[in-house]
Amino acid sequence: MGSMEEALLLKPPPSVVVCHHAAAAEAAAEACHHDGCPGCAMDRRKVSLRGSIPYKELFYVGATSLAASLPITCLFPFMYFMVRDFHIAKTEEDIGSYAGFLAASYMIGRGITSIFWGIASDRLGRKPVIVFAMLSVVILQTLFGLSTKYWMAIAARLLLGSLNGILGPVKAYAIEVCPTEHQALGISIVNTMWGFGVVIGPGLGGYLSQPAEKYPQIFSKESVLGRFPYLLPCLAVSFFAAVVLISCIWLPETIHKHKITEKDIRIVKALPSQKSHWDLPRKRSLLQNWPWMSTLASYCLFGLHETAYSEILSIWAVSDRKYGGLTFTSGDIGQVLSMAGASLLVYQLFVYSWVIKILGPLISSRIASTLSIFLLATFPFMTYLSGAKLSFALYSAAMTKSVLGITISTGMCLLQNNAVRQDQRGTANGISASALSFFKAIAPVGAGVLFSWAQKRQDATFFPGDQVVFLMLILVQICGLISTFEPFLVLPPVEECS
Repeated sequence: MGSMEEALLLKPPPSVVVCHHAAAAEAAAEACHHDGCPGCAMDRRKVSLRGSIPYKELFYVGATSLAASLPITCLFPFMYFMVRDFHIAKTEEDIGSYAGFLAASYMIGRGITSIFWGIASDRLGRKPVIVFAMLSVVILQTLFGLSTKYWMAIAARLLLGSLNGILGPVKAYAIEVCPTEHQALGISIVNTMWGFGVVIGPGLGGYLSQPAEKYPQIFSKESVLGRFPYLLPCLAVSFFAAVVLISCIWLPETIHKHKITEKDIRIVKALPSQKSHWDLPRKRSLLQNWPWMSTLASYCLFGLHETAYSEILSIWAVSDRKYGGLTFTSGDIGQVLSMAGASLLVYQLFVYSWVIKILGPLISSRIASTLSIFLLATFPFMTYLSGAKLSFALYSAAMTKSVLGITISTGMCLLQNNAVRQDQRGTANGISASALSFFKAIAPVGAGVLFSWAQKRQDATFFPGDQVVFLMLILVQICGLISTFEPFLVLPPVEECS
């Protein structure tokens, strides 16, 4: 691959290209405009921005992403106690396995239906799918908090994962509302708020679960929240999703509602080639689009790792010291994850744009993956610490790991979305979300089983207890890092867009 190709593909498209061709893009948008078509209206709005950031549209992107991601990990701090209260595990060591299946049920549901929701967003539009996803969060997250049996909790999570099909469409939406030079920001907003929700969700779960025990002066054990100790964090998530659902009334659509004419095709072909490189197709069939397929594989590996890490961190921190844990309460780990979420937000809003400009999505992902390997190796040794030293070490490690993880996922998303055309983005992101969901469904099950097994071998000579758990996380991260190099990762040559 030549230096010209690498310059285009390893780094984001330079804004200077947009400046040189602003007049041509404006003329093309005007010529292609069809009255009553929301996609054409969005194209004209992007041209009218003249390089400015579409703040209103990105607000919707951020709000919907946050509302959809909160339910995923909200249960992590109280999941161990919830399974214990269901009285389904025969021994304390078996709780981790049941908790793993409970966490995985959401991803199994999402994996089954994500392709459908991606296709639906390409056919019906992004807005209907996003609105329906918000409605499903409001209803099913509340039902999960009201669960009194293990099967009820599993069913609620499975349905929530199946109906909350927002991940693929919202990524496509973020690309489509942004001018070319701000597409990295659009994907960054999705991943920032999604990652922030995934990290802040456990904070809500930790602070608000079991309120009758934590705040007896406010909540009595005979009250509704006393009889349903895990309902309050679920209601908090549902309330936020309801607010976002109402705001979606003003959500603009981006899908074109007219047939593509020969005149439109000629106008698109006349656009500058470098702009076309980022906005037009590489291959007509997604299954033949090897650059997209290869970035999808890397994306799934990193997703597997991040999900397994999130669950292991939560159950490892709250498990007893005799099993190699830290004996934290759900509130303690909630505080750790909340700080990690705050650092994530600051990093994405103020630092990541500079990282992506200097290094590009691929190089930054490789560096972040390498640093994660060394960071993970420090976690088992934290069991030898206590007090302020333990708090400092765990807070620092969790915050750094969150920053590195979001750097990787955002870079992979940029590579994926710039490898497909607009009318395939919903489907492509749906397939990506579906594949990622299956990997994320495997992750908590595997992590739970691995953690339960590790707790039973504390006296082993070779990587005892928690050490073998973090060793497996390191191995998965190494596999993800290897997948970002040739021949595993294929970058689309510039010639394919001509």
